[in-house]
Formats: sequence, C-alpha cells, structure tokens
Amino acid sequence: MQGHLPRVLLVHGLLNAAGWLRPLAARLKAQGFDAELFGYSSLLDGPQRAVPRLIERLRRGHVDAIVGHSLGGLIALEALREAPDAAVSRVVCLGSPLCGSLAARNLAARAWTRPLLGRSAALLQGGLDCWEGSAEVGLVAGDLARGMGRLFARFEGGSDGTVGLDETRLPGLADHCIVHSSHTGLVFSRDAAAQAAHFLRHGGFEAPAPGAGRNR
Repeated sequence: MQGHLPRVLLVHGLLNAAGWLRPLAARLKAQGFDAELFGYSSLLDGPQRAVPRLIERLRRGHVDAIVGHSLGGLIALEALREAPDAAVSRVVCLGSPLCGSLAARNLAARAWTRPLLGRSAALLQGGLDCWEGSAEVGLVAGDLARGMGRLFARFEGGSDGTVGLDETRLPGLADHCIVHSSHTGLVFSRDAAAQAAHFLRHGGFEAPAPGAGRNR
C-alpha cells in the first residue's frame, strides 16, 4: 500500500449503521488512511445482500484494505472469499466472532430474541471454518467483559462481553492481538485503532508494552 493514500473501507456490525464507525474512521484518517464507510442493513439485508453489494463496491473503485467490526469482519471475509480477484491486501477484524458466536446461537434458540439477528443469523452462528484467501487477516479482540452478550452466553477463556476470545481465533489468521476493551468499545478504542493501523501498514500487530496482552 505504497505510492498513494491507502484507502480503507470500514464495515459495521449487527444492529448498527455506517455512522457508528465515524470515530474509528477519524482515528484512521489521523494515521494517514483514506477511510470510507460502507453501510448495509444487518436485519433486512444480511449477508445475502450485503456481500454482493460489498463485492460491487470493491470492484467499482480501488480499495486497499477493509476494517470490519463484529459481523462486519465476517461480511468482509465472505466477500473476499466469493471475489478472490478483489484488490484487497489486508483485513482487520475488530471483535468478530469468526469461529461462530455462542451468544448468537443462544439468541436464535429463543423465539423472542431470534428477530434480533435478522438475516445475519446463520453467518453469526456458524462463522467460518478457516481463512485461506490471499488477503492477510488480523484480528483485534477485547478482554473487557461488559456487554449484553453476557446475558445470553457464558464464556470460557475470557470475552469482550459479547464475543468469546476463543471465537476470534480463526485458523489462517496472519496475527491476533488483545486490547483492554469491551465489544462495543473496540470501535472507540485508541489501542484498537492503533493496532489496526499498524496491521494495515505492516501485516502484523505492534508488540505490547510489558504486562499487556497479546496472542497470536
């Protein structure tokens, strides 16, 4: 990503809109990236419509990289899996349940909470088996267990309150790191944004200060 201002497409998660990622976009712009927001309806569209629209956007104009929060990371990887010719070299997922979400499976099991997942239910519950695409993928996970997910799932091995750490460790990742943040907080976290920018530039996360958590 040299010779021009790197263009990064930001993809939001479940029950959010593109504007939700403006704070993250501002941090990435301050780091020298051209950040663009991509919006879709997680309930009405789901991956069935969001993925083709994302592929269309990638093919319409040059995009160097993608940063996806939560479901947005899954949407991004599905798009690149279906369009391996897309010129995207790196992807950063923030708190994405790439291995499938226990909280989503428990929500889907209850008639009164199932509508919260909309048409994104299947992808959130099942996740991906592994990543074998050409784009380098890094994941920033949070370890501050605050969030609604705790009402619907008991996590073992730590969580960000919505997604378990184990649910973020997809085989095939180029790198994985942990910051002290809740699931929602990853969008606003200085550390998460800094790690995302470092991965977008170098293909790996920055080594933490002594005592900070980081796991590949």
